Amino acid sequence: MRGCATAAQAISGGRASLGVEFGSTRVKACLIGPGFEVLATGAHEWQNELVDGRWSYPLDAVWSGLQAAYSELADEAQQRHGVRPATLSGIGISAMMHGYLAFDGDGELLVPFRTWRNTSTGPAAAELSDAFGFNIPLRWSIAHLYQAVLDGESHVGQLASLTTLAGFVHRKLTGRSVLGVGDASGMFPIDPETGDYDERMLAAADELIGRRMPGASVRGLLPEVLSAGADAGRLTDEGAKLLDLSGTLEPGIRFAPPEGDAGTGMVATNSVARRTGNVSVGTSVFAMVVLERALSAVHEEIDVVATPDGLPVAMVHCNNGASELGAWASVFREFAVALSGGHDVPPDHVFSTLITAALDGAADGGGLLSYNFLSGEPVAGVDSGRPLVVRTSNSRLTLANFMRTQLYGVFATLSLGMRVLESEHVAVDQMFAHGGLFRTPVVAQRLLATALGAPVAVGDTAAEGGAWGAAVLAAYLEHASDQSLAAYLAERVFASAELTVEQPDDTDAAGFAAYLERFRAGLAIEHVAADALSNGDGGADSEDVTTPTPTTTTVRTA
Repeated sequence: MRGCATAAQAISGGRASLGVEFGSTRVKACLIGPGFEVLATGAHEWQNELVDGRWSYPLDAVWSGLQAAYSELADEAQQRHGVRPATLSGIGISAMMHGYLAFDGDGELLVPFRTWRNTSTGPAAAELSDAFGFNIPLRWSIAHLYQAVLDGESHVGQLASLTTLAGFVHRKLTGRSVLGVGDASGMFPIDPETGDYDERMLAAADELIGRRMPGASVRGLLPEVLSAGADAGRLTDEGAKLLDLSGTLEPGIRFAPPEGDAGTGMVATNSVARRTGNVSVGTSVFAMVVLERALSAVHEEIDVVATPDGLPVAMVHCNNGASELGAWASVFREFAVALSGGHDVPPDHVFSTLITAALDGAADGGGLLSYNFLSGEPVAGVDSGRPLVVRTSNSRLTLANFMRTQLYGVFATLSLGMRVLESEHVAVDQMFAHGGLFRTPVVAQRLLATALGAPVAVGDTAAEGGAWGAAVLAAYLEHASDQSLAAYLAERVFASAELTVEQPDDTDAAGFAAYLERFRAGLAIEHVAADALSNGDGGADSEDVTTPTPTTTTVRTA
């Protein structure tokens, strides 16, 4: 768009689209124009809390976070363009996937929201995986449901509906209980032929649950599944009041199907076509590749989910991302403030300075070793995490080596998981990355390319992430009848996008390989640390939720 007048006209004319994403550490809102450019943003920091031994967010915090992020966005639109949104072309909601939001027939929450971080569902996940012949990860909604049944939790007798965080917000704003197929694929397996829940597996789930709850119907608990571009409802009067406390926003605005952060990450990186892939950087780290064919075997390290239009996707998901890196950045910022006599030092400046130093580090990290495990990490076989920095007496402890190993520590677990896809001969033509870590140019992108063994592209919207992707899905409502999602992204959204591409570096690749071998051998230290050092919270993993996340992988390029 050219100039404030054009942006103002788009906003006042109701041609802008809104995306909101509920991430692990931030609720972010993003307003885009008809050309997909960012017109305004808003954000709100939030943290999970430990409730009865499980990680949760109170529902009041969902609404206060949404209202704060939208209010900041509307204020910025007023300041930059002279107008607050009164109506919009469309709205898209995105949120962290999986977890357990269980409601009774009156729509009342039965137990506190159980997030994807909770890993107490091992028996249920194992039994479901065996019954389905399909990997059911610990964090999936069906695993949470079946574990509650196995544990004889009293609330299951009152259960009337389940949904995800994105589905819950969408339902309150529109009155419709629906999910985008990508988000739905993290609740229950999807049949790629029908784009709906897999009927064979539904029958198997009903049989298992029916042994303890006769007559149970899993499908009856789950939201309706919609593909990208489908009409998912309109903003109600109540929803408008919930979203915009100023009362300016009018009801009647169309909604895209609510999606998970994986789906909006795919959209934000133009990675919904077969043989495309992306890595998402946040509190958790995950990499996804859109499959050409089904995998030959079931792998515990690989989740099979779906694009927002229903294609099968192989995902490696790691619980731990850049939170530990962010904690170290906070320590260095405290030192910088103290050194400057109490003068403020912007956090982004500190973070950028630190990770840029990593480029001067030894290719193998100088013998240092970093583990970012604030919680358990199933891909690495770690049940309970302890963040660690380990070195031998002859290692070289410098700032550059320290920061390089911190970045390597974020990449390492994902690299272990992605090697499974390499063994399945999964090919990918392009890898895109997004997330706040890439606000600093080159550094994380270059080391990620090295760890992937593939070129990594980053676009100018990389830092906006899923909120921008959700807004793009909302804008797609106008074009879904005449264009596939893949064509829409390639021909409209990314046709003139500016991308920077970093190629793998041979020297860094050899260094990372050496680091990864050290990392794998040192995992025994994590197990000993978890046994010896209590988190002091009754045994549950503690979790720092204060920063972006990176990503790593080893994927064969075609």
